[in-house]
Amino acid sequence: MTYIVGLTGGIGSGKSTVADFFAELGVEVVDADIIARQVVAPGEPALAAIAARFGPEIIAADGNLDRRELRRRVFANPAEKDWLDALLHPLIRERMISACAAARSPYCLLVVPLLVENKLTGLCRRVLVVDVSPEQQLARTTRRDKADEAQIRAIMAAQASREQRLAAADDVIDNKDPDLGRVKAEVARLHRQYLSLAREA
Repeated sequence: MTYIVGLTGGIGSGKSTVADFFAELGVEVVDADIIARQVVAPGEPALAAIAARFGPEIIAADGNLDRRELRRRVFANPAEKDWLDALLHPLIRERMISACAAARSPYCLLVVPLLVENKLTGLCRRVLVVDVSPEQQLARTTRRDKADEAQIRAIMAAQASREQRLAAADDVIDNKDPDLGRVKAEVARLHRQYLSLAREA
């Protein structure tokens, strides 16, 4: 049984940077966002189901899912969002578990933005939260995605609160200042800890 460390954090917290540092140390990273894109790739049954539900205009000219159009439709309609979640979440969960089981490193890092919200902490032996303040999340994400503040606030409102995430955490990386050297050192320290926990397990 693979020793799984769950990595999560709110939008704009710096999860990808932290995951990249673990990957540099030879840790296999399973990324829920990548899996979420794979399950709706052209030819996948889930894409056909989405097109049947929302109509052919939900598929872009290149055959891929028009994610922006889908997001626009489900954000405005809770029932459609529930339908989509019921379709995709079990598929994503199944693939995440398979990918973690296939990992060859002593432990693997499971990166899930909605780890707490989707009640997936039970899959993990440890939960690592990348923590920044809501103000920093907003500033970083609007800068990174060139998105408007209202849209980012809506995404943040749909995510777990900072308090809920911290309550689920076994370990926390404070990413409030852009000191990558400090973050890298913190990752190296946690890596040693996880190696020893995985050995004991």
